[in-house]
Amino acid sequence: MGLFDRLKSLMGQDGGKGKARAEAPAVLPPALTSEKEQQILKDGSLGERKALAARTDARPEVLYYLADDASPQVRQIIASNPSTPIHADEKLAADEDDEVRLELARKIARLVPGLAPGEQTAIRERAIDVLEALAADQLPKVRAIIADEIKTSPNVPKPMVDKLARDIEDMVAAPILEYSPLLNDDDLREIIAAGASSAALSAIARRAIVSEGVSDDIAATLDIPAIAALLTNQNAQIREATLDQIIDQAKGVEALHQPLAMRPQLSIRAMKRIAGFVASALVHAMVDGSALTEADAEALLDRVRERLAGERVGEDEEAKLYKTALDLYERGAINDQFVHQQIESGRRELLIQCLALASDLPVATIRRIIHSKSGRAVTALAWRAQLVMRTAYELQVKFALVPSAQLLHPKDGRTYPIDADELDWHLSYFLDQP
Repeated sequence: MGLFDRLKSLMGQDGGKGKARAEAPAVLPPALTSEKEQQILKDGSLGERKALAARTDARPEVLYYLADDASPQVRQIIASNPSTPIHADEKLAADEDDEVRLELARKIARLVPGLAPGEQTAIRERAIDVLEALAADQLPKVRAIIADEIKTSPNVPKPMVDKLARDIEDMVAAPILEYSPLLNDDDLREIIAAGASSAALSAIARRAIVSEGVSDDIAATLDIPAIAALLTNQNAQIREATLDQIIDQAKGVEALHQPLAMRPQLSIRAMKRIAGFVASALVHAMVDGSALTEADAEALLDRVRERLAGERVGEDEEAKLYKTALDLYERGAINDQFVHQQIESGRRELLIQCLALASDLPVATIRRIIHSKSGRAVTALAWRAQLVMRTAYELQVKFALVPSAQLLHPKDGRTYPIDADELDWHLSYFLDQP
């Protein structure tokens, strides 16, 4: 496929919806004569010139002439026309109108990566020159279009990729940093060392393959979004020592709790450390997604239960939580959806206060039930709070960390499996305790 044919195919993907086409061009004859072209160039209306500029069968010299048209709308169409000769594109690369250069960037950036070395060599080299000029354009949007189109290509100049990867605008640098196969570890580590932005660091952390050295450098920046992206990336290689450093930093950074807990193939040592500070729902998810034996999983959950049982807020904080819970209760906001949100968000103390109000039981009783390891007791609490069985099951699994052998499963996937009398009996055991 030749240069113009390739461009026609590529530009056809836009459906002809460029900004310059908002005003309908005039209708020209199906076949153009040179006399008609000359007449339009000499004294044609704007609509006729736009229509001529869009014709892929117009003579190259006509399209070149229109590249100097006084109307930026005409020049935009020329810039997007796949039949426009390369010497006209070279001129348009320096056009004063931003939209003209944006249209040209879309076209050229799609063309060059598909041109193999040696394919119409002279034209390819000139097209690359145009691409490089646009990659250095003063308008970030132009550079961003180039970056997005060439981000996965191995057939573009490495110096241009290096420059785009170091662009001060995140929308330009990020696609290159995340996808370009031309960037090696040395390039990436140099960019990180130079003080890359958070968005740039996150883009590097999301690459298809991240080496241990690059992971070390990202972790050393202490940039939370980038470290979260690194942990989420299953193909990122992270040394055990680096993971230990991240765990140390994550204790007081809630944004890292879920990425850490969801990190695949964690060692039991790392899991124990993470379980020391993340929410119970995350501990459950971490254990559920691991290859731990049942004994190891239960031992880990026991440690978490001990931690949670010993956690308390101060009197002032507890009073604030009670006031918040009371307001929610009076507004009728303590429902199944609310409980689910609190479990997933790790708002443990607020949920305990809310369950106490919804069930009309003392907070101390709620705590005893939650720490009892009894699936039936937790289910009875949910029933007393007028929650559905599915919520009761979630409270068992993610909030109370009930052992799997003690879980009470929904009947038919949705209803309480035991009757009201038995549920009430399980609650009475805890009500009788001091």
